[in-house]
Amino acid sequence: MENKSINVPRHIAIVMDGNGRWAKKRFLPRTFGHQRGVESVRNTIRACNDLDVEYLTLFAFSSENWKRPKDEVNALMRLFMKALESEAASLAKNNIQMKFIGDLNAFPAELVAKIRQVEALTDHGSSLKIRIAANYGGKWDIMQAAIKLSSALQQGKIVANKVSEDDLASYLDTADVPDPDLFIRTGGEQRISNFLLWQIAYAELYFTDTLWPDFDKVALIQAVESFSRRSRRFGKTDEQVLSESNA
Repeated sequence: MENKSINVPRHIAIVMDGNGRWAKKRFLPRTFGHQRGVESVRNTIRACNDLDVEYLTLFAFSSENWKRPKDEVNALMRLFMKALESEAASLAKNNIQMKFIGDLNAFPAELVAKIRQVEALTDHGSSLKIRIAANYGGKWDIMQAAIKLSSALQQGKIVANKVSEDDLASYLDTADVPDPDLFIRTGGEQRISNFLLWQIAYAELYFTDTLWPDFDKVALIQAVESFSRRSRRFGKTDEQVLSESNA
């Protein structure tokens, strides 16, 4: 299917759920599911690039994931490092930008250094802009933005009675990208799980039973096709939207 035949979302955000269950179904350690999930990340990036998606945000590690078994968390840290080392050159070669959002202070210094190296290497990328949410939580993002906004108010950079939603949004970790148009969650759960709470206010939600390691280009296209069939009114009537599209 050609991307010209459907309405491709400008920005897709994905909760990549189901790695552990994928491994468990095969009587394998959970870490095997995470390793297989990296391949799905690679395939999804390639598919989004083929479809001319402009922005892709992936929920890699939530602020709640620290509660998982220590061995699994340590394995994830090693996997992050390995994936960054193996994929950085390919991302840069294919004109793909990768940046991270979230509170990286809790990560090992070596991993943070590698993240910053990959961000610098891919900063020129313009074909697809990827945001990796790591140690990220939607509530945390809104809180840190509110703190920064409060500081700006105290310094007189913003007038209190003229504060707007755009002012707060400018301090979110995603301030340099548009809000997601399509939110996808794999793995069968139908929750937001504290991901991009502010940013997905008007996103189309798509839930699939497909476990993340099994999520491929076909599955992505199915989600995009579902998005394409929906009417995005943003509070307006169908007649208004139709009139504006024909203008």
